[in-house]
Amino acid sequence: MHSFKFFLWLNLIIAGNSFAEQLKFSRQEQDDSFQFHYQWQDHQRQVQSLDFQLTKVALFERFRHFRAYKNELAEKNVHKAIRKHLRKEPIKGVQVYFRQQQGKSYIDIKGRDSDKVEAAYSQIAKLEQDFFRQYLTDNFYHSFVTHDLIRGVKPDHISIADASVDDLRPMKQLILDKVSLRNIRQVTEFVLGFVQNIPYSTLESRVTSSGAGFNTPLKLLWQNQGDCDSKLTLTAALLRTLMPRIKMLMIYIDQHAFIGINIPFMAGEMTITEDNLTYVLAEPTGPALLKLGVIAPESEQAILQGRYTTQAYHPQAIPAGEEQEEEPPQAETEAQAETLIP
Repeated sequence: MHSFKFFLWLNLIIAGNSFAEQLKFSRQEQDDSFQFHYQWQDHQRQVQSLDFQLTKVALFERFRHFRAYKNELAEKNVHKAIRKHLRKEPIKGVQVYFRQQQGKSYIDIKGRDSDKVEAAYSQIAKLEQDFFRQYLTDNFYHSFVTHDLIRGVKPDHISIADASVDDLRPMKQLILDKVSLRNIRQVTEFVLGFVQNIPYSTLESRVTSSGAGFNTPLKLLWQNQGDCDSKLTLTAALLRTLMPRIKMLMIYIDQHAFIGINIPFMAGEMTITEDNLTYVLAEPTGPALLKLGVIAPESEQAILQGRYTTQAYHPQAIPAGEEQEEEPPQAETEAQAETLIP
């Protein structure tokens, strides 16, 4: 079940929010890594900075083969996998033929027994589904359905965020050292300000582009730009790096995306409740420097009208040495919201 909680006064203050202003960005090669320097103004107009190193392997190897999804290539790989499977386990009583026509692949099945042919088609259809799912997983893709029931394939933002955590780990202590108190809210606000200030590139349609223009987290840092899906994924990866047990929700509307954080909410904050978990909403995209709990009017309207979908990003196994105390249960108290991060 989904529900949405909002307060009217938030609409009135959005117009008064400042806009992102990245003051400096540079990168410098250093042996087997690059040194990055970012400087920006946060929502309180305070100058913030972050200096970190990322290895060349992390920057250029992790997602070296990642490309926008192409249906023809997926179909080709799925049929290749089916051929390989049938060589090991042929279907008795039928002949299976693969053919190409006008750039598309087809599978024909022939046999004397119509029941066996029909059963073989069902078996092949099941194999196609299984190998297609595996192809999506292996290549960081995710099959999705929009709020208006249009099917598509997009980058799997959750698996990409998870796969980026190890590469972003050098940034963890640097970010924690930047906040005055190591609590969930201040760390999240710092990450939001950092990502909001990175220049924005326009999001292509998720349905038609299939990930064209999407930047994986380290590619986004390298290029110093990203669309809302890219910025969402970077934000989620950084928060997972900093707080391994935090529960998040990725929220998708037409031409936009934002994030929900399962932490105690404060009075007046925008929240979504899904499956009995309440998430405080946040806008990583920019250029408006919106604080945790404040989202853009267009995002609010889409939520209120039910024109959105979600993807839960909950923690898996905690890496060794990264244990932290469990976040407290939801409550409308500032004391609980200021939970310390070890």
